[in-house]
Amino acid sequence: MPQLDTSTWSIVILSMMLTLFIIFQLKTLTHQFPSNPQPTHSKQAKQPTPWEKKWTKIYSPLS
Repeated sequence: MPQLDTSTWSIVILSMMLTLFIIFQLKTLTHQFPSNPQPTHSKQAKQPTPWEKKWTKIYSPLS
């Protein structure tokens, strides 16, 4: 049974990682990002929950 030659695997993996890095860098260069993004505040109407509408008595524990 022949041995698997793994001597070239390191250069293949390194070249693949370098190629992927370059591709992703080129892809991100084409995007236009805002220079100073401002946060948007959305106003949400607070809807009262049923337990907030009712008055509830809180009992202290017996000592």
